[in-house]
Amino acid sequence: MTLWLEGPVILPDRLLPHGLVAYDGRLIRGVWDLDREPGPQHDPASTFRLETGYIAPGFIDLHVHGGGGGDFMDGDPEAVLAITRTHAAHGTTGLLATTLTAPEADLIRAFRAVKMAPKDGARVLGFHVEGPFINEKMKGAQDQRYVRPASIAEIDRWLAEGEGDDRWHVTLAPEIDGALTAIRHLAKRGAVVSAGHTECTYAQLREAVEGGLSHVTHLYNAMRGLHHREPGTVGGALTLPGVTVELIADAVHVHPASMAVAVAARGADSTMLITDAMRATGLGDGQYRLGELVATVKNGAARLTDGTLAGSVLTMEVAVRNMVQLVGIDLPTAVAMASLHPARRHRLDGQKGSIAPGKDADILLLDASLNVLTTIVEGKIVFDRR
Repeated sequence: MTLWLEGPVILPDRLLPHGLVAYDGRLIRGVWDLDREPGPQHDPASTFRLETGYIAPGFIDLHVHGGGGGDFMDGDPEAVLAITRTHAAHGTTGLLATTLTAPEADLIRAFRAVKMAPKDGARVLGFHVEGPFINEKMKGAQDQRYVRPASIAEIDRWLAEGEGDDRWHVTLAPEIDGALTAIRHLAKRGAVVSAGHTECTYAQLREAVEGGLSHVTHLYNAMRGLHHREPGTVGGALTLPGVTVELIADAVHVHPASMAVAVAARGADSTMLITDAMRATGLGDGQYRLGELVATVKNGAARLTDGTLAGSVLTMEVAVRNMVQLVGIDLPTAVAMASLHPARRHRLDGQKGSIAPGKDADILLLDASLNVLTTIVEGKIVFDRR
């Protein structure tokens, strides 16, 4: 049965003030600009008209640890379900299950729990392994006890836990022992290799990029900053060819002016919005576990006892709103930074990331303030606030 949505439609490059979207089963069948063409005849009984607000593509979060009380490191299918349902309620239709620096057995258990979890809410598109191959001086909220040199053998054991369509994204520090060999190995296996929790110099990052690294994790945070005589990790992230970056756009991790610098230097099409969300996302203030550490959430920020930021409680709908309201990015561009660009980063843009015929019906209904009203994943309503 074909279902129809009528209202303002957000495309990657423009807004259709009076648009029409048709979807049938899991796929989008057509998109029309009703100010330019009448569109096909359709049954009013199967049509929803959005009087105010927007019809938008679902958001894709490449870096999310938890939410709704669950963390992927719990190694529990019920925790995975809590996470996917929580983030779907805030507009995320696809995500990478992100792990922390931990013993290998804990990482394997986390991968397996994802595979056992019921598919509800946001779809898990693959895995983001953040650590353990990082620089302990830039560990942030990662557990220093489990930081270790890069290991090809361990990487291959991770990858063996995946399935054919899983996307793999690995954050490591390019300057540590074994990192360059690992970068080349991962890139040949089709993984996105990212620099993060790193003290690498501009020259070290450039060498890593030449070896296959192509992304930078939570730009500005837990990395060597920009200096006029040593551009550092940040300088390389903003200038080296072919590199994409991600931003935690909560205005806690990164000042809005610094977000604007990133977009101006790197380009919006190479800048992705992420949450880096931890288990407290969707809940209130209090104390929460982050791996074997404890983080306190207060006034929208999660911190360890020493004050170190410990992930975030950000959601993608808020990240998009912040880019529009605090940074001054236009709405279609901000939405694309949370949908099309992450999809393209992992070669998913042929099926996800924008509202276009033939793509998955991952669709949001937003109110005029960009709050999520309804989340549709592959044609199925998984959250509805109306």
